[in-house]
Amino acid sequence: MAIKLYKPTTPGRRFASVADYSGLVKSKKTPKGLVVSKTVQAGRNNSGKITVRHRGGGSRHKIRIVDFSRSDRKGIPGLVKSIEYDPTRSAFISLIAYKDGVKRFMLTPQGLTVGQTVLFSDTAEISTGNRLPISIIPVGSFIHDIELVPGQGGKVARSAGGYAILQTVDGGYGLLKLPSGEIRKVKDSCSATIGQLSNQGLMNVRLGKAGRKRHMGRRPEVRGKVMNPVDHPHGGGEGHNPIGLKYPKTPWGKHALGVKTRDKKKGSKSFIVKRRPKK
Repeated sequence: MAIKLYKPTTPGRRFASVADYSGLVKSKKTPKGLVVSKTVQAGRNNSGKITVRHRGGGSRHKIRIVDFSRSDRKGIPGLVKSIEYDPTRSAFISLIAYKDGVKRFMLTPQGLTVGQTVLFSDTAEISTGNRLPISIIPVGSFIHDIELVPGQGGKVARSAGGYAILQTVDGGYGLLKLPSGEIRKVKDSCSATIGQLSNQGLMNVRLGKAGRKRHMGRRPEVRGKVMNPVDHPHGGGEGHNPIGLKYPKTPWGKHALGVKTRDKKKGSKSFIVKRRPKK
């Protein structure tokens, strides 16, 4: 997807860019049951406490119900009726009309067009948009919307431009190189969709002004070094100074960078063949 620029009519427009949505084909009417209202949590948990800072506000939008599994549609061909923008995710979505009359949303891979037929089957062709078990997909293929547990639905490679590479299939497992660079084993009975996800140019979009960040529900973040010592470990000092510490700290005095957050006893540890590269 191309990036669109505007004339610098305002300071915010001068450096801003947007994704070009002119190639999308919107359905005239979204079927009932595929769109629901969203409750804004603003970074709060079920107790009402803020667990994620700098969240709140943002534009109002509704959630599109996306079918990540397609398990109950196995063997039923579906026709791509539209390719649409989804305000709650980075990749585009497609409205699929199945032969039995059911309509569902699915993630749109790069190259999928309106009028094309997609299928989830053990005997489906190796073409963009079709979904198959990993055991049947050829080695070296680009895949997305990958299951980690058979029948659970896709969990991996679901954002704009995302894909994983199937490196080998052996001993009941497929070896995947994930978008993060991690190499992981997945059961070959898990399903995945062929192709790379759409809207891969989203990473090149420049917001250009703070207001667009607020529309996304992101509130301002203040640097700790410009605060007072009572408010942040980095605060204090006269003028522009470094933090004066051996390592950056959170507002509560803990390590801010390089802390491993993954549970060492997590059950899926044995499936990770190679960790993602360090930054």
